This record gives sequence, structure tokens and C-alpha cells, in this order.
Amino acid sequence: MPEGIKLFTGNSNRALAKEIANVLGIPVGDATVSNFSDGEIMVQVNENVRGADVFVIQSTCMPVNNNIMELLLMIDALKRASAAKITAVIPYYGYARQDRKVAPRVPISARLVADMLTTVGIDRMLTVDLHAGQIQGFFSIPVDHLYAAPVLADYVKKKYLNDLVIVSPDAGGVERARAFAKRLNASLAIIDKRREKANVSQVMHVIGDVNGKNAIVFDDMIDTAGTITTQAAAAIKENGARRVITACAHAVLSGPALERINESVLEDVIVTNTIPMDEKQEKCKKLTVLSVAPLLAEAIKRIHEETSVSSLFM
Repeated sequence: MPEGIKLFTGNSNRALAKEIANVLGIPVGDATVSNFSDGEIMVQVNENVRGADVFVIQSTCMPVNNNIMELLLMIDALKRASAAKITAVIPYYGYARQDRKVAPRVPISARLVADMLTTVGIDRMLTVDLHAGQIQGFFSIPVDHLYAAPVLADYVKKKYLNDLVIVSPDAGGVERARAFAKRLNASLAIIDKRREKANVSQVMHVIGDVNGKNAIVFDDMIDTAGTITTQAAAAIKENGARRVITACAHAVLSGPALERINESVLEDVIVTNTIPMDEKQEKCKKLTVLSVAPLLAEAIKRIHEETSVSSLFM
């Protein structure tokens, strides 16, 4: 059991935090996160953290703003309780899609969240599969950016090893899909699409050979599942794919996502638990949820022991 580590969590990742704590052989720290009647969040740390190396696990998923505020208040409470070092473990970093100005007079929201986290006093951030890698540059503190690809690849190797083709759902995800295809020694295909507005896209055609193959659409997240189901999966099936599967790190699954997946040609939707999946998994039997707890636990251990984390990036 690593000495000097304290592990805390807000409301968004309690199950994942318990898994990480079990791997590390330590308990989850005692903290109360509740609300006043008007909705204000109240945080109280119920144990001594003076001089401790503290890790706060909190995905900024739905409800996004509530979870961000919980995280900020918990960090502030720990800072004022004289924790020696605070690492924000954010398996899913909300607002990551707003990483640049795409129109006049819009914010760069990913940068604003980074500024808030830095200002409140974290010493380091640990995260998984940022939507855009350059978000690391928004921080003036160290950022350890892990990838869920090894976790997803291990499962795919066991179940879908033969006749694999990895499909990028758009041109922006080609580098990510290529790296995943290389890991699995698979071929690569690309969906050529044109996005008209947020959460609405139109597939043009499939670049690459998917005929007779097990096609795995690989992306960093699935939000409303419009791209994956109504465009990408259908186009791949029309081009002769034997089976259509999708894999991603973050299953946001908002709005009509679950209904779309249930009605789609997708046979398996492989995701991780960076975002809690309990209720969603009950509503959608196509979901296969893999745990990133061992990956995050190993990273936490190495950060605490001040040993290399770089081998976990691959």
C-alpha cells in the first residue's frame, strides 16, 4: 500500500474511485459533498490531509457545470486543509471540444476550465484521451495525458482479431485511428463527411476497403451517436462490412444516443468507465464497458513515487 496517498472523489466517479482505491490497496477518503436547498454545493473533508499527497477523482461529465464546481470546491477545501500536493484526476475533461475559436465572439471554454483548475491550486492534472492534445498547453502545470487505446485494444484482440479494419469517423480522427490500427495490425478506412452544424453531420463516402471485414469505428467519444449510427455505421454496412462495431474512450451518450444505438446496425459499442455507465448499460445491451481503474491506479502510484509515467502514454 503506497504511504502518504489520499484519494478523494466527488459525485461523478464514485464507483471508479472505489476500483482505483482497491487496486492501490487504500480507502477512498472521507468527504461530504452535498447541496443547500438553493442548489449551492457544500464540501467538507472529514479527515486530516495535512502534508498528504492528495488525488481528487472527478470526471466533468453530465451534469457538467455541477461536477466542475464540485471539483473546484473540493480542491479548495483540501488546499486550505494544508494538503502538500493536489492532483486533479479527470478521466473525462468536459468542455474539451471548445478548444479554439471557430466563430467570432465565442469563448475558448477548454482554456477557461484549465485556468480555473490552475487558479484554485492544483499541482498536476491526470486525464484520459483529451479531445484535442493541445489542451495540455492550456495548463502551466504538468499534465499526464493517458490513452484508453491499450484497454480497448486488449478487448478487441480477444474478440475481433480476424479481418479487422479500423475506421476513422472523420478526417480529424485519422491520426488516432491510425495509431489504433497499428496497435492491432489492422487496415485503415476513413469516413468522409461534412458537418453542417453541431451534433449534425452528413456522410459522403467511405475511403478504404471494408468489404467482408469486421469494421471498428474508433473515436475519442460518442455524444448523441448521430455520426456513429445514422451515418458512419450505415455507410460502412452498405459498403459490405461483415460486422460494424465502435470503440471509444468516453461514452457521453446524451440526448437520443441510447435509442439510436439500439436501433442501429452496430453489434457492439465498446467504451470505458471514464464516465459512469450503470444506468445507460441497463438501457442499452450493446454497451461493453471496460475499466480504466488499473491504468489510472498505476499512474497515481507512479506520480506519488515520482517515477516515470511516460510508458503509460503509449
